[in-house]
Amino acid sequence: MRKFFAASLLLIGTSVLAYAQTAPFDMSGERPAGAPPVKPRLTLPAQPAQPSQPAPAPVPVVPQTVAPQPVQPSAPAQSQAPTPAAPPVSVIPATPAPAPAPPSAPAVPSTPVQAQPQPATPVVRPAAAAPQTGDFRRYIVPFSELGLGGEYDRRSWSIYLTTEQAAAKARFTFTYQNAIVVAPEASQLTVFINNRIIGQQQVGSPDSPSAVSFDVPPGLLQPGANLITFEANQRHRTDCSIDSTYELWSNIDPAGTYLSFAGRDASQLSGTDAIRAIGVDGAGKTEFDLVVPAMEQPGTTKPLLRLAQGLSLLSGMPNQVFAFSADTPPAGGPGKMAVFVGTATELRPIFPNLPQGAESAPLAAFVIDPRSGSPVLLISGPSWQAVSTAIDTIVSPTDRAPEVRRDVLTTQRWSAPDAPLLFSDTSIPLSQLGLKTIDFSGRRFRTGFNIAVPADFYANAYGEAKILLDAAYSSKVLPGSHIDVYVNGNIASTVPIATTNGGIFRQLPIRVTMRHFKPGLNSIAIEAVLMTDDDAACVPGATASSTPRFALFDTSEFHMPDFARVGQRPNLAAMAGTSYPYGRSPDPTPLFIDRTDADTLSATATLLGQLAIMAGHPIAIETVASPGVIGDRNAIFIGSISQMPATALTQVNVATASQASWRPVTDSQPIEIDNGKALEEWRSRISGGALQGRIAAFREWLHRNFDITGASLQFVPTAEQVFAPSNVASLMVAQGKSPDGGGTWTVVTAPSAKDLREGLSSLTAQMNWPQIAGHVTTYSSRTGKIESVPVTRFDFVPTGGLSIANYRLIAANWLSTNILSYSFLLVVLSLLIGLVTSRMLSRLGRSK
Repeated sequence: MRKFFAASLLLIGTSVLAYAQTAPFDMSGERPAGAPPVKPRLTLPAQPAQPSQPAPAPVPVVPQTVAPQPVQPSAPAQSQAPTPAAPPVSVIPATPAPAPAPPSAPAVPSTPVQAQPQPATPVVRPAAAAPQTGDFRRYIVPFSELGLGGEYDRRSWSIYLTTEQAAAKARFTFTYQNAIVVAPEASQLTVFINNRIIGQQQVGSPDSPSAVSFDVPPGLLQPGANLITFEANQRHRTDCSIDSTYELWSNIDPAGTYLSFAGRDASQLSGTDAIRAIGVDGAGKTEFDLVVPAMEQPGTTKPLLRLAQGLSLLSGMPNQVFAFSADTPPAGGPGKMAVFVGTATELRPIFPNLPQGAESAPLAAFVIDPRSGSPVLLISGPSWQAVSTAIDTIVSPTDRAPEVRRDVLTTQRWSAPDAPLLFSDTSIPLSQLGLKTIDFSGRRFRTGFNIAVPADFYANAYGEAKILLDAAYSSKVLPGSHIDVYVNGNIASTVPIATTNGGIFRQLPIRVTMRHFKPGLNSIAIEAVLMTDDDAACVPGATASSTPRFALFDTSEFHMPDFARVGQRPNLAAMAGTSYPYGRSPDPTPLFIDRTDADTLSATATLLGQLAIMAGHPIAIETVASPGVIGDRNAIFIGSISQMPATALTQVNVATASQASWRPVTDSQPIEIDNGKALEEWRSRISGGALQGRIAAFREWLHRNFDITGASLQFVPTAEQVFAPSNVASLMVAQGKSPDGGGTWTVVTAPSAKDLREGLSSLTAQMNWPQIAGHVTTYSSRTGKIESVPVTRFDFVPTGGLSIANYRLIAANWLSTNILSYSFLLVVLSLLIGLVTSRMLSRLGRSK
């Protein structure tokens, strides 16, 4: 018994010792009062790697005949008119393939989050993103880069969500990095979804990018358009000067900014909702990959280009490209959509599980590609006539008659809200342009809005718009402060603040010159530069002051006066702004394509897709093989310059010798220097450099203060000079008139089809497209520069509705542009009045 008792004690002691060895080391006795206990960490031994199991083969779609069903158009955005119902078409809902597990997000910075200013909408504290297997991810930034600069900046745009995505549990993640001079204790990044705050983050990631995640409140997302807003309030660490505000920035990484949806239902695609919700990839791009076995056959170009325009309009994304292939299925991914187009006979070799309905009726459906397991858009039928019918089913909701006037320019996918189109005398409150009442405590406040004007806008030499400003400033703001207005990045007006003890502006008229307005979209910015004695002293902590100095009220208004309306030829800015004149033509536009290979067809689809977005509807085209059949109509020529008709080059004032001499410079090839030109430049620098410098300075002074240029000091505009593209350029867009002068011809060309495709993919990007202007625009893929040749002589094109008042405005603008002609006309009229007066006086009274 004694031995048994000893053995029991030994067994119990051994168990206690084993437990003591496995228990974690606890510092509870050293922990400060009130601190939470430290949870033990369990360390597991490394497991041997298991051989990977092959992924199960995707379940192919069982071929079946589906009765024709109408494609249900997606819910329209809030600012858009409802789209009409689509004609009947066969639809096969696609079963989504299992989504791969996304990579884990980087760690979240330890900077604490400031308290939510609005108790009604609590802020979710940032946490590390941990998407689960099977989650669906949507990138949301439609730009290649997104920067928030200055002390206050705000960017808004909308994304389109399907019904399944809006109903799923969602988490918002963004990745950012900021300037080292940003003070984290006084700076915040705020994220809004549908005008509701979902999270705030102190700006505190200067060393490396940091990822921050917030849970999206249930029920906040909605099917259709959802407004995304980033707002930055930033202050400098130590400097209180105005110049220091330009050092403040926070960059949002598009590849690390996304919405992740729980479950697989969010990845389901069906109907036009899938096209509208295509979104972007991690670089802000959208790509449609079209597999068309018969793309080089006659008769297929017209329906394919109509399909490209319809897809472009339905998605509405700013950076879209199209890629054509005859038999190579594209690789899938975010912001990409594969589209198979062709008859059942043509598609069956590359798509074996083709639904049987394609052999008897038009078919437009989302089906599962058995090779990739991802959904693709399938458009087929027994013949190309049936294929065209299926294409019309998708594109018809975007059709609009050219004579029907639209009220907005659709920009919400990259800049919300949509820009209103102003045709005449109009006043709009800034609240309708996306601005809100703001109290500002910093030194330089800047905000902006967008408006649009039609293609026949002609008031760039005399017109003035107005901003009726409602604002206030505190007594600390010193005289010398000012409010500036910018139009498309150019200073247009300045209003000084000359009083002390504060003040309130009620409908203060700020005249804004319309010299920098252009057809299409125009960006207007309001900037207030505020100086105080506190900034001059700049004591420690002064940069973090939250006392408001300036307030801008959303009751302010923008007033556009009546302006002259007449079309101009050539005018590439009008084509880039509203697709003029091709978007207004009731008849099909002749389109000349030198060949229908993959590169040329991809470039043409990318260009027409961009023109369709600017026009607001698909542009009807008619393919032609020779300029002789075009006549006096508006036309587009696209292709390599060696295959371009000499007649087209001559009409747009491009040297025909460029067909043999234009060869772009490669990266390894040095740029050739014209020795004669360089010698002449050095001679002028040595002999008359000082004089020429003074003359150039005087010209700049005249242009800056009186808007007088060399072109305005002539009686009639000079003739256009023949243009020869430089070898540094890799793409050229030129515009001129038709041989009889009644139409507009636009030539889009490059040294090769590959250069044409790559050049248009870059030129049609949202940041580059607005730079198209003049009568010739060139793009260099090597330098990334866009250069334009201004128009020296143009023709007026009546656009309808001309009246005496409009003729007066046209004459006023033309005479303001041609000063010598105006002066000569003024002198002639004065002489005539003098002669008439003298003649009348000679007949009156009594002669001696």
